Amino acid sequence: MAAAIFACLVLFAAASGAVFKPGTWYASLRKPGWTPPDWAFPVVWSVLYVLIGYAGWRLWTGTGWSLALFFWGLQLAANALWSWLFFGLRRMDLALADLVLLWLAIVGFIVTALPLDPVAALLFLPYLLWVSVAGLLNVSVLRLNRLA
Repeated sequence: MAAAIFACLVLFAAASGAVFKPGTWYASLRKPGWTPPDWAFPVVWSVLYVLIGYAGWRLWTGTGWSLALFFWGLQLAANALWSWLFFGLRRMDLALADLVLLWLAIVGFIVTALPLDPVAALLFLPYLLWVSVAGLLNVSVLRLNRLA
């Protein structure tokens, strides 16, 4: 039952990206040359969402409620919010602020989960890397499109 709940929570967050898609507005924005190709985003996020769900489930089944699980929930909420802010509202500045919160929540999860379940903590390292790249991309697109 716990696995189904964690899967549903992750699917709910992922649905934000399906509802608020890049579309023509994002395609028209200037982007840095190092921007990952469009196909990479759904592939990478699919893998990351599986890791996020599995890490949360592992932590819950192994230790129950903890500060690490709070950070897990916080990162998931910030994750779901980003697509709405960036693509829905077209507020790259607010999306960047949300990404900072997301990054901090991921680090918070890793730090607090490490003594409880090192595997769960390590499962978040690729996520931290990808969100770091996403943050740099968000900053770059914001700078390149100040008037957009």
